[in-house]
Amino acid sequence: MSARALSFAVADGVEVSALLTLPEEPRACYVLAHGAGAGMRHRSLEAIAVELAPLGIATMRFQFPYMGRGARRPDPPHLCHQSVRAAVAEAARLAPGLPLFAGGRSFGGRMTSQAQAGTPLAGVRGLIFLGFPLHPAGSPADSRAAHLAEVRIPMLFLQGTRDALADAKLLGAVTARLGARATLSWLEGADHSWHVPARSGRTDAEVRTAALQRLAGWIDSLI
Repeated sequence: MSARALSFAVADGVEVSALLTLPEEPRACYVLAHGAGAGMRHRSLEAIAVELAPLGIATMRFQFPYMGRGARRPDPPHLCHQSVRAAVAEAARLAPGLPLFAGGRSFGGRMTSQAQAGTPLAGVRGLIFLGFPLHPAGSPADSRAAHLAEVRIPMLFLQGTRDALADAKLLGAVTARLGARATLSWLEGADHSWHVPARSGRTDAEVRTAALQRLAGWIDSLI
């Protein structure tokens, strides 16, 4: 399914590009932010948007300003949060009446949850993390999750069991503290990018399809 290219303002003098994939009979829209090192057109996000469409989930992918400039260093958090808010508002305008969800890959998911923790994102019913980056690789800690205590809407964590950026015990403890607001769904054998080794007997595509089916089912449980 082809995506509609568009752009919208984030702040004075700052405009970002986006891609809206809108199936014929959508039942929800997911505002999908990219990871720190790969933009909205990365093949993994493209595959996610394409596979969610037949499941009735529209997607709004967008670039953070630094990615649009071709820079490697992410924008300051406040500008990332503004970008998330602007993308949610644009999704609501272009897909009126659809239940909204937000989140994304790694860095993008964390920027979304930080924005939500600061001031709730208008109309967003839940957050979906496609690999939450709990800590840097090799430095287990849970301080990056402290703000999640301020998020009052449901959260879905789709996380690989081999994710070097999220120690399983630490993430399990974090989601346990969040209680009923958090759903942690493990992707057996997958790393932070949802890649699985050949010895697992599964392909990356199979892991992704299973994860997105869980995502769609979780959305259905809320709407």
